Amino acid sequence: LEDKFAHLMGRKYGVAVCNGSVALELALKAMGIGQNDEVIMPTFTIISCALAAIRLGAKPVLVDSDPITWNMDINQLEAKITENTKAIMVVHTYGLPVDMNPILAIAEKHQLKIIEDAAEMHGQTYYGKPCGSFGEISTFSFYPNKLVTTGEGGMVVMNDETLRDKCQLLRNL
Repeated sequence: LEDKFAHLMGRKYGVAVCNGSVALELALKAMGIGQNDEVIMPTFTIISCALAAIRLGAKPVLVDSDPITWNMDINQLEAKITENTKAIMVVHTYGLPVDMNPILAIAEKHQLKIIEDAAEMHGQTYYGKPCGSFGEISTFSFYPNKLVTTGEGGMVVMNDETLRDKCQLLRNL
């Protein structure tokens, strides 16, 4: 399941977990997000995104929504970056992909990591590339209200073998 799901999402590795909330926390922890780090994320998302950062001692920094897509307003993103910002958590909402190209450019410019919450994006694409294949690490949920459900469950996908190894170790805890 892990290998096939990762492949479908354009990734090398997948790590199955008990739910999407745990997937978010594992992703942040595996990427070294911790005490006093800032993670930029949208205001309009599930509380699990903010809680994943808070549990690790990091601070969620909120960006308001675009009124048309309900996704993060990219025009507000760069103004939220500080010396403590370590990552941007992109959350695709209601099957509408976030405009990733400007976010990828901002992340590269400021040397920020990208965590992609693609819980509602199974099978969706952005310019022909699978949603969940853009950042260093991406998460999915299989909760009953998602496009693909197993009743519960989640998946973390990535291309980096070291991140995979960290996520495998962390899920056992």
